[in-house]
Amino acid sequence: MSKESNINQKLFDLQQEIGTISKDARNPFYKSKYFDINSLINQLNPLLKKHRLLLLQPIEEDCVYSKLICIDGTGGVISALKLPEINDPQKLGSAITYYRRYTLASLLGLQAVDDDANIASGNANKNWLNPNTPEYVKAVNFIKGGGSIEAIKTKYDLSKKVEDELAKL
Repeated sequence: MSKESNINQKLFDLQQEIGTISKDARNPFYKSKYFDINSLINQLNPLLKKHRLLLLQPIEEDCVYSKLICIDGTGGVISALKLPEINDPQKLGSAITYYRRYTLASLLGLQAVDDDANIASGNANKNWLNPNTPEYVKAVNFIKGGGSIEAIKTKYDLSKKVEDELAKL
């Protein structure tokens, strides 16, 4: 890769090499696995070095940031989440770790199933209902046949856009 490569090219190349992120940490309460932030960074470090990208994860103005900066001077990208107001330092530390993991996963477009959050929120068996899928066509026919959006929500998660489209039927 030439030194002139821009941040978008470097991120594209990095994403092609990342592959599957191994889930090596266990949540005994939910009997699930997830990728630990330290393991994730350990897996990414050789690729970040290869593509000359610097990872920073500062906390600024009540937000957790993940920043990838091209050390060749061709830009950078940022992902951030605002921290909740938590007075308990241990809970705040857990939130920071969680947000570091998810801002980084979001920034890199990592495809990992979030077992912990799905189970904790009661959505362990739900998937997103996406347009142009057989499931979406079934949902449209269900609504046209007198079914309700609430019934669809028991089986699928709906984006605001999809919910609005179904409500117009």
